[in-house]
Amino acid sequence: MDWETVIGIETHAQLSTVSKIFSGAATRFGAAPNVQACAVDIALPGVLPVLNRAAVEKAVRFGLAVGATINRRSVFARKNYFYPDLPKGYQISQYELPIVTGGVIKIPFEGGEKLVHLTRAHLEEDAGKSLHEDFHGMSGIDLNRAGTPLLEIVTEPDMRSAEEAVAYAKELHARVRWIGICDGNMQEGSFRCDANVSVRPKGSAVLGTRCEIKNLNSFRFLEEAINYEVRRQIELLEEGGQVVQETRLYDPDRRETRSMRSKEDAHDYRYFPDPDLLPLVISAETIEQIRSELPELPQAKRERYMSEFGLSAYDAGVLTSSREVAEFYENLIRALGGGYKLASSWISVELFGALKRAGMEISQSPISSGQLADLLQRIQKNAINGKQAKEVFDAMWNGEGDAEAIIVARGLTQISDAGELEQVIDGMLAANSKSVEEYKAGKEKAFNALVGQAMKATKGKGNPALINEILKKKLAG
Repeated sequence: MDWETVIGIETHAQLSTVSKIFSGAATRFGAAPNVQACAVDIALPGVLPVLNRAAVEKAVRFGLAVGATINRRSVFARKNYFYPDLPKGYQISQYELPIVTGGVIKIPFEGGEKLVHLTRAHLEEDAGKSLHEDFHGMSGIDLNRAGTPLLEIVTEPDMRSAEEAVAYAKELHARVRWIGICDGNMQEGSFRCDANVSVRPKGSAVLGTRCEIKNLNSFRFLEEAINYEVRRQIELLEEGGQVVQETRLYDPDRRETRSMRSKEDAHDYRYFPDPDLLPLVISAETIEQIRSELPELPQAKRERYMSEFGLSAYDAGVLTSSREVAEFYENLIRALGGGYKLASSWISVELFGALKRAGMEISQSPISSGQLADLLQRIQKNAINGKQAKEVFDAMWNGEGDAEAIIVARGLTQISDAGELEQVIDGMLAANSKSVEEYKAGKEKAFNALVGQAMKATKGKGNPALINEILKKKLAG
């Protein structure tokens, strides 16, 4: 039987606020256990939650960035369950009336785009963390994360493969970082995905029984977990068994999913409006103010790069892969006064290559946009050729100084004097009469060999374009 995979994703994005969603406790990562858990977070008797305005504004910012509806009235609810790292015995979340409904994320798909529709995005507090590694026969509880503000983003079951799910997660990750609401640090738990996976016979409109794989904190684990779970469910069904609705975890060492507990439905949590929190009401003026502060979004920027700068869809996509990359590119072309394709090529090939080898982000680059512009301007002015520029770039990367100092120290100034090059080429042609005869006999490859000999004669300093031009004139004579 042919099977179809159906995937929906729930993502917990930690909002980049200084304090927690209902208290003034800090949200810094890496603090000693329990030093950032205040009376509100650990639910001491008589304490009351106070909503963090910054968390609300970041949720609205997200909704506007995905074309969603911002609900001007939303309600906080208590989600009741017992777990050791949940000190109140309930989690403050939103259920029936979330702050954001709808919206869409576009992902690359088979040479075009696929739409992943969002069901909702709601505010909630995080729970604490259970620690198992450092204890023998026991678990430790760290409540530093308790009360950390989260935006839970829920999709419709629109994805049909692990590849699509990863493409969605990457686009969402880039979007929340782009608009400045989440740092996206997956190793620190700032961006975590739960994948709801089911299979059904191809062509069926009925959804299969789903299993939820919890807390996937890397794109690789997301892909591996979904692929394993799809194989597991298909094998189970084809052997005559049934898929049980449950929550599973992914073991990256064994590369398999394992059962954690039966999957709860909404009624199991006994949601009810939190009596300590009034309904959240957002004015139209506040929404419009937040809208006016949104940066240009990736899709709009990609389209502008193609229409205004003449870049390909691929290059525009690379340059808008993150806000930091786009800002580097725009600073670079501003310093160059143009050079859109030259700047794009050097970022995509040389700079990204060096960053990848060093395991660095563009924000850590030892070569600034201004320094790279200084180098590229010398290419534009024919002061150095492309090969020399790459040599200078490597030296700049290794901290040997700016472009000017390196060019002078290494004697890399390009020869662009036509008279000087003609003399070199005349001598080269006299010494390579065989290649000249082959070219005149119709062998085009012989021309490339002559160009190479001319470059060798100038010790790589000759202006390649000028050498080509002079050679063609002389060979045509």
